[in-house]
Amino acid sequence: MTKIKICGLRRECDVGYVNEACPEYVGFVFANTRRRITVEDARRLKRNLRKEIQAVGVFVEEEREKVAWMLQEGIIDIAQLHGGEPAEYAEWLKRNTGCPVIKALHPEEIGRSMPYNVKSCTQIQIQNQGRDFYREYIEAGVDYFLFDSGSRTQAGGTGKVFDWSLIPEGGHPFFLAGGLNAGNVEEAVRAVSPYAVDISSGVETDGCKDREKILEIVRRIRNV
Repeated sequence: MTKIKICGLRRECDVGYVNEACPEYVGFVFANTRRRITVEDARRLKRNLRKEIQAVGVFVEEEREKVAWMLQEGIIDIAQLHGGEPAEYAEWLKRNTGCPVIKALHPEEIGRSMPYNVKSCTQIQIQNQGRDFYREYIEAGVDYFLFDSGSRTQAGGTGKVFDWSLIPEGGHPFFLAGGLNAGNVEEAVRAVSPYAVDISSGVETDGCKDREKILEIVRRIRNV
């Protein structure tokens, strides 16, 4: 069954919504975006979160010692690296904390960085390039990838869907993010069979988490 992550929690009521819906994961954003919260906010929200829901901390090129400390303190359970962190960064975190690590990557960026026009490439060429690019993170012990739209400088929540055909084959478990909402999440699950889906702006109204949207999207995913 596809697992669910509701990202970008900021308020006590957000915790109440997810406690009711009971996704497997929630996300606390520590990167410099409008969803950013403080360490103390995260500690307080985590305290009120159902025990079976794991808290993911979203970071963009944060000092690795700070991330490790937050994992060791139990403020978060999993680290999500959403910037340009190299494989060595993830390997250090794994070695020093033993906690799961998610590495966010952007398949569209791989296409743009190829030495020839991506439009002239076959799908096999794109997928082979992706396997080469991701292998170093797999060897570093990254537990999951997160494939998102946008770029390494924006910590998710773009509300934009990317081309799912750019996701490399290979079997490593991944979270699918980028513009997912109640209208397209069932199609996404059927199309790419992700380990989990990651939803942020798709369950918001006027920039805030919406109880009804959270309950509806969780219901839809559970019924796929």
